[in-house]
Amino acid sequence: MAGYEIEDELRAALAADGAPVRIAGVDEVGRGAWAGPVVVCAAVTDLSPPPVLEGRGKRTIGLTDSKLLTEAHRESFAEMLSGWLAAHAVGASSPEEIDELGMTEALRRATVRALEALPVPPDIVILDGKHDFLRSPWRVRCEIKADQRSVTVAAASVLAKVHRDRLMASLDGECPGYGFAESAGYPSPVHQRALEESGPTPHHRLSWSYLDDLPRWRHLKKHRDPLAGEGQLSLL
Repeated sequence: MAGYEIEDELRAALAADGAPVRIAGVDEVGRGAWAGPVVVCAAVTDLSPPPVLEGRGKRTIGLTDSKLLTEAHRESFAEMLSGWLAAHAVGASSPEEIDELGMTEALRRATVRALEALPVPPDIVILDGKHDFLRSPWRVRCEIKADQRSVTVAAASVLAKVHRDRLMASLDGECPGYGFAESAGYPSPVHQRALEESGPTPHHRLSWSYLDDLPRWRHLKKHRDPLAGEGQLSLL
């Protein structure tokens, strides 16, 4: 169960004359997928006790990294979090942006979109991991496994995952056979077979290395030209 250890430390360090410190927790989903956007959620709590789910017997299920929760638990938490959080917002970068800009820049843009969609800008942002991909002018605290240690990041993790899973499931009817509802665009045997037979859809990332293993479709792969500047693509 995630706690408020990181938030309490930040509040103690940054509060001036007792003024509230607005802390946004950020987490992403979809970074390693072959298809679909990368999605980021920014969440802000009022530092009140987070919601819990009832488990079997007297066991309770606490808020934590979305990957450690079942789909049913994520869905239940998502319904509760939308009313419990002080604010939250989602941002995304499309497969085209990922191909054009690279994942780091696409992730940064998705995060900025989520943060700028919050009703009030945060004083500091907690990022899950050790790399500050967000950079200036945002004030950032990087924490490894923040999605398991910070309630704010855990909430963002759950909401980002549920949002993207629902989005990918909605594409299943448009692109049958790729298993988007089950795999959410990540590698799977069903996804691999569909790519071999039918090739990539408009929702696939065409700069990803999976195309190297698909002789029929390898000509579609996009390459960023290191001499042409960031964001320029060529078909090689």
